[in-house]
Amino acid sequence: MRNQPTIALGHLLPEGTPTPLIPVLIIIETISLFIRPIALGVRLTANLTAGHLLIQLIATAAFVLAPLMPTVALLTATLLLLLTLLEVAVAMIQAYVFVLLLSLYLQENV
Repeated sequence: MRNQPTIALGHLLPEGTPTPLIPVLIIIETISLFIRPIALGVRLTANLTAGHLLIQLIATAAFVLAPLMPTVALLTATLLLLLTLLEVAVAMIQAYVFVLLLSLYLQENV
C-alpha cells in the first residue's frame, strides 16, 4: 500500500468510473472488504448453530419417548446418530469453505 498505492487501490474502482463517483465507490468498496470476513463468520456460526439445535431437539425427543415408546425412541436415537455424523461432515465442509474463502479474500488484498 505504501510502495504502490495505485496498484493496491486499483481493485476498488471499476474501469471508466466517473470522477465524481470515485470517493463514494472507494468508501463502499473499503467497507465491503471489511464486511466480507464478518459475513462469512456469521454464516458459519448460523449453520453450525442450526445443526446443534436440531440435534438438541431430536435428543430431547428421544429422551422423552424412551419410557413411553421404546421402539420409537430407538428409531429416534438412530436418527440422532445419523444426524450427528452428518453434522460432523457439514462441520468439516464448513471449515474448508471458511478457510478457502478467507484465504481468497486475503489474497485479493495482498
